[in-house]
Amino acid sequence: MKGTGRSLIAILSDFGTVDNYVGVMKGIMLGIAPAVAIADLTHQIPPQNLPAAQFALQTAVDYFPPGTIFLAVVDPGVGTRRRAIALQTENHYFVGPDNGLFSPIIQGNPAIATVHLTNPNYWRAPHPSTTFHGRDIFAPVAAHLAAGVPLEKLGEAITPNILIQLPPPTPKPTPNGWVGHIQYIDRFGNLITNLPGDWVINSNWVIQIGTKKIPGGQTYGAAEPGQLIALVGSHGWVEIAQNQGSAAIALGLSYGDRIHLSLTP
Repeated sequence: MKGTGRSLIAILSDFGTVDNYVGVMKGIMLGIAPAVAIADLTHQIPPQNLPAAQFALQTAVDYFPPGTIFLAVVDPGVGTRRRAIALQTENHYFVGPDNGLFSPIIQGNPAIATVHLTNPNYWRAPHPSTTFHGRDIFAPVAAHLAAGVPLEKLGEAITPNILIQLPPPTPKPTPNGWVGHIQYIDRFGNLITNLPGDWVINSNWVIQIGTKKIPGGQTYGAAEPGQLIALVGSHGWVEIAQNQGSAAIALGLSYGDRIHLSLTP
């Protein structure tokens, strides 16, 4: 792995910030690895929304230094037979549930090593809660990794090809463009699609939703207040926005909904 240490843990969850869940996880980690730095990637993933978690993690990883440990807990199957895992890619480590959350990560950065977290010596207690593996398994494991425990000591080695895959919908070509889907909605109500931005560079294009056509542009401010515009966001994907408003509310769209992108002469 590039880099020299594992001194940073970045946490992603759907726990929000009203309850003490995230704070308790940080307390567990600091008790094991007092010198570790902890970054909050986000705790506002909509509850149990794995596609949103995938997007938030996938678009953040490359901005973190080599050796970062990503602790991702969006876990609708907590307490069931789903595996708890840790994996290593070329530059980073990932700890969390095996429920497809890490699918985009390992598709773009093949796992070097993967373990099923079966060693209770690195849990908070031998008998974890059936409702809070973030506290009892995942946070302790991430902290032990940060403290220098080798990945292979954390449990049983498994092959990456048995991990649960949850691939996003694939854009489909049309005679003059593509059919795509909404893969993320940010707090501004911007609708981020699964259409790569480089597909529309140096082109004239529109997004069509039913009978409504939304022109492609360059900036939010290119539209008048209240008007809709399509553009390439900072994340590199085509998105739909409403200047000084919420495109999600204006259009009544949500995760997985279809949109049409058409290239125009």
